[in-house]
Amino acid sequence: MNLIFLGPPGAGKGTQAKIICQEFGYTYLGTGDLLRSLVSRSDPLALKAKEFMEKGELVPDSLMVEIVSGQLKTLKNGFILDGFPRTLEQAQILEEMLKELGIQIDHVIYFHLDDAEAENRLSNRYQCKNCGNIYNSNLGQCPKCGGSLFRRKDDEPETIRKRLEVYHLQTAPLLEYYERRGKLKRIDAQGSVEEISGRIKSILRNGKN
Repeated sequence: MNLIFLGPPGAGKGTQAKIICQEFGYTYLGTGDLLRSLVSRSDPLALKAKEFMEKGELVPDSLMVEIVSGQLKTLKNGFILDGFPRTLEQAQILEEMLKELGIQIDHVIYFHLDDAEAENRLSNRYQCKNCGNIYNSNLGQCPKCGGSLFRRKDDEPETIRKRLEVYHLQTAPLLEYYERRGKLKRIDAQGSVEEISGRIKSILRNGKN
């Protein structure tokens, strides 16, 4: 099964995508993680993308398409796209790209979360420099691997507000786009990790919200 996860920054899409991928055997294509991985290897395209990410702006369509298309061409099992598409233009390009590859999207799952909660989550989010795990408070070191925790530049208060503004202007219209195609499923992104996972699994097993 091929899925797209949509929702505002801080809605928990990445956390849930990794859980679902592990349980169902899908491949996780989180563009944020992918870009950071490529940046760590000094990939020229990713370094360009980093400049936009740190300002809370969307990475240009042409750049994201080049990065994502390279990943999709190598996949044989189901996948979850998290962080792409983020604009109508990207969605249309993705649709054409998948058509050429003979792939279809089964569900687009929208994580509903209000701005106040998203801002609160992001401002208290810390990531491990070593394994990449994310925590909702600064524990000093990662409980999993002992690596040091840090707050990403795109989680600074001013950048968070910019990210949410960009999301509402450019990403939210995707909901109508996928709803017209009968692909959109909405879930409440409030609750425990287990509760939210259960809502997603219900969609995958029954095709219902």
